[in-house]
This record gives sequence, structure tokens and C-alpha cells, in this order.
Amino acid sequence: QVQLVESGGGLVQPGGSLRLSCTAPGFILDYYAIGWFRQAPGKEREVVSCISAFDGAKFYADSVLGRFTGSRDNAKNTVYLQLNSLKPEDTAVYYCATDLNRSNCPALTYPMNHWGKGTLVTVSS
Repeated sequence: QVQLVESGGGLVQPGGSLRLSCTAPGFILDYYAIGWFRQAPGKEREVVSCISAFDGAKFYADSVLGRFTGSRDNAKNTVYLQLNSLKPEDTAVYYCATDLNRSNCPALTYPMNHWGKGTLVTVSS
């Protein structure tokens, strides 16, 4: 069973930055597209980004385009999501996910079947 682990969340002031990490102890993420999702209190989960493994494609939701950037470090078996210019409405639990099937993102979102437990990002002054 693959276990994804997110980290890097925390409390940050509006306009600040955080870098979220997604790794999978004992499992190589290099070959798989990774999706980032978030769920704000009282709201449904929404997709944030999809980061391909091989073709370089990266998709972003309109709400984060230009502020969030995804990247990968295969040497560290880690996928990152850099969050810049954070807004209070970015407050949410952020999750990474994969379907362990696709290497490249066919679109911003598609069905995932392996999820981490999430990391909380709170944007507040």
C-alpha cells in the first residue's frame, strides 16, 4: 500500500509563502503524475494542480495560476508545491494524490486513488 505524506503547512500572513512537500516512503514517485488538492472548512475538495512526471506539463487551477508552482526532485523522491502571494481564501488542508497509473497529467484533474492525509495551510494576519 502506497502512503503519500504531505508536509510544509503552517500559519502564514497574507502575502507570505510556503512550500509544501509530498513524498512516499518506500515507494518511488518519479514515474507518476501527482495531483495537489485542497479542502477549505465547510467546502468541497478542489483541485489545485497536476504535475507530470515526464512531459513537463503542469496544470493549475485558475484561482492559483501565477501564484503556485509545482516541481519535482527525483533525487529526493519529493514533489513540491510552492505557494506564493498567499491569500486568506487559500486556507485549507492540502493533499497530494496519484492514481499510480499515469505518468503525465492528461488534464488538470482526473480520478485519483492514493491520497495523503494532508497538511494544513492557514493564511491569517
